[in-house]
Amino acid sequence: MKTTESAENYLETILVLGKLHPTVRSIDIAEEMGFKKSSVSVAMKNLREKNHIVVSKEGFITLTNTGREIAEMIYERHELISKWLVTLGVDKDTAVADACRMEHILSKESFEAIKNHIAQTGVAIS
Repeated sequence: MKTTESAENYLETILVLGKLHPTVRSIDIAEEMGFKKSSVSVAMKNLREKNHIVVSKEGFITLTNTGREIAEMIYERHELISKWLVTLGVDKDTAVADACRMEHILSKESFEAIKNHIAQTGVAIS
């Protein structure tokens, strides 16, 4: 299940937009990410070819099971890391920006170790 950072960002954005809106379209993704619609269209084609998304004839984008799995993994990492950094005293904007980069490069093993450490220390992450 190897994906690029860019693909992971798109999948995470689709997941988040799907939680906020009943449907997700390419234009919604473009507006959310600050990209041109043409760039998003190319990315959606790539995600479709990798079976991470399905696009209806109306243009509604839905995550497949594998796409959702990747998106949820990245989203969990983003949420946990950004909140953890804030509890360590990092400014919220900096924490969010750093988490956005870190979520893609951490191994599963390292992320699980961080998650377990946070759970064991009883640090309130909310």
